[in-house]
Amino acid sequence: MTSAKLLPALALCLNALIWGLSWWPFRQFEGQGLHPLWTTVLVYLLAVVAISVTRRGAWGQLFRTPALWVLVVASGTTNAAFNWAMTIGDVVRVVLLFYLMPLWAVLLARLLLKEKLTRLALLRVALALTGAVIVLSPEGGGLPLPSSLPDWLAIVGGFSFALNNVMLRREAAQPEAARALAMFCGGVLVAAVLASLLSVQGLATWPPLLSLGWALAALGLGGFFLISNLALQFGASRLPANATAVIMLVEVPVAAGSALLLGGGAITAAIATGGLLILAAALLAALEHG
Repeated sequence: MTSAKLLPALALCLNALIWGLSWWPFRQFEGQGLHPLWTTVLVYLLAVVAISVTRRGAWGQLFRTPALWVLVVASGTTNAAFNWAMTIGDVVRVVLLFYLMPLWAVLLARLLLKEKLTRLALLRVALALTGAVIVLSPEGGGLPLPSSLPDWLAIVGGFSFALNNVMLRREAAQPEAARALAMFCGGVLVAAVLASLLSVQGLATWPPLLSLGWALAALGLGGFFLISNLALQFGASRLPANATAVIMLVEVPVAAGSALLLGGGAITAAIATGGLLILAAALLAALEHG
């Protein structure tokens, strides 16, 4: 592999590494009394400030483009649901249910982009659905439905991420800074609204009093996510779409491996079997759109 391809590939691996390990710092913050939704607000607020300072025109573009607000909601829902699910659920199970994206992407691309349903697309749907049924099937028997809040959050997060990706393709002509601002604003706004509603109802705690320790830690985590986003943009803009999608799947083994080592999840026969089918659907999606 030439350096022209190696550096972008390494950048995408860095992005996948940060996301695959992100569950651990979120759980540490929760241990300090900071709900994962409030942590999400703090993490993405840094990126919003950075873009606001360096790309001031992005705000005007965002306010003038209603379609970008769909991206705000989609990206915000993705991050709020994923971060919350990874913090309170079995990491392996959550990341696999999140990667049902190929199923949702087929449906959304048909609805929003008017893409035809090809045989490969239908095969992806079948693989993803079969994998989901196996992962969600209760041990004692019963309907293969989401059985917990983390399950629902993972599925909602995957659906909204598919919508996020479809909207990015639909709005590809918009300035990159405006699209990035929309995504990071979503991370702040959606998480802040949900966290506030939960806190008002007593279902979540308000953020603890500011302390230098966790404030610096949140700032550091925000820096890592900003680096992750920059790495994604660098890699994705220099490699074919299929290569980008395949490399991003590195997140799954990173999350699963770290969860097994650090006690954040477990792998059963059903999880392994269903997970392989879900990953096959994701891999097929990457190869189809190469």
